[in-house]
Amino acid sequence: MENVVVTIIFMAVVGALIGGFTNYLAIKMLFRPYNALYIKKWRLPFTPGLIPKRREELSKQIGATVKNYLLTPEVFQKKLFNEEIRSTVLQFAQTKVENTVFTDDKTIIDWLKLGGFDHLPNTIEEKVDLFIEKQFNVMKTTISTKSIEELLPDDIHHAIDRKIPEVTSYLLVKGEEYFLSAKGEMTIKNMMDDFLGSKGSFGGMIQMLLGDSTSIVSKIQKEIIRLINAPGTKHLLVNIFLKEWDTIKQQSVMGYLEDIDFDGILKNIQSYAKQELKMQEHLQKPISYYWPQGNEYVKNELLPKIVHKGFTEAESKLEDVLDRLNLEEVVREQVDSFPLKKLEELVIGIANKELQMITILGAVLGGAIGIVQGLIVYLLN
Repeated sequence: MENVVVTIIFMAVVGALIGGFTNYLAIKMLFRPYNALYIKKWRLPFTPGLIPKRREELSKQIGATVKNYLLTPEVFQKKLFNEEIRSTVLQFAQTKVENTVFTDDKTIIDWLKLGGFDHLPNTIEEKVDLFIEKQFNVMKTTISTKSIEELLPDDIHHAIDRKIPEVTSYLLVKGEEYFLSAKGEMTIKNMMDDFLGSKGSFGGMIQMLLGDSTSIVSKIQKEIIRLINAPGTKHLLVNIFLKEWDTIKQQSVMGYLEDIDFDGILKNIQSYAKQELKMQEHLQKPISYYWPQGNEYVKNELLPKIVHKGFTEAESKLEDVLDRLNLEEVVREQVDSFPLKKLEELVIGIANKELQMITILGAVLGGAIGIVQGLIVYLLN
């Protein structure tokens, strides 16, 4: 009987050792060896370990699982585009705008310097000078190559043609008023005296014969008035003015502007434009100076619209972005490139107690099997 007990105990111990060792070995063979082992050209069985051997399939399966079940568009929408995130982003943007953009601590020129555009005021003034010079030269070229008729629009031509008869009538009326006035009478007398004086002794003799020239001046005055009021006078003057106007229209404008200092005019225009712009002065003020309601408008109207639009666009493009990211391939590459030793340490570190229990369970089962085998041997004998 004693021998039977010893035999059963011995078989139980052997079974426990075999069971524990085989489970321990099976766990190790999940990862070990990392690479296939060869004797010459013959590869040893069960090398490499299960996970290294099936690593490619494992990485593909994990990638597909992550894409199809873990990091789906619905998950991103739920986590990234919920009302709490929107509210947080909006509040952050509102606080930043109020504390940075619409503060009185920074002027517009400070913002330009911050963005690397501190030279912008001088650049704007230079651009204004160039623009004015360009337009000025275009104007000079235009008026130097075209006649007055080409430069003036048709409505001005028609207006001038209509005004010439009116101006002629006005001049005749004013002429009549002038020659009927004392000043006009004196002008006639002086003209007559000058005329006779220019004729030498003959003119002097006529002046002596005429004596007082008042009556002659009065007659000349009446004739001038009669000439002014004659129907053909206006017609004659209108034709003369129209003819002269036609002549003038065919000439170049530059013909009347030869003595003008265009360079001086250009510099004056540029100087006046910069003086009116006052770029440096205007840029030394904060944004709130020019836009007092800007803070409230941006916070309460503009930013909510921008955030809503941004989230809406991002949500609509989410699926396309995830497709472009190709998460399945990214996960597969990461799993393939992850060191096996680190992966082993990670798995064993997480499931260490469970793996120890599997080893112990193998030993217990092996011992139990050993006891059963001992009993069977005893019964058979």
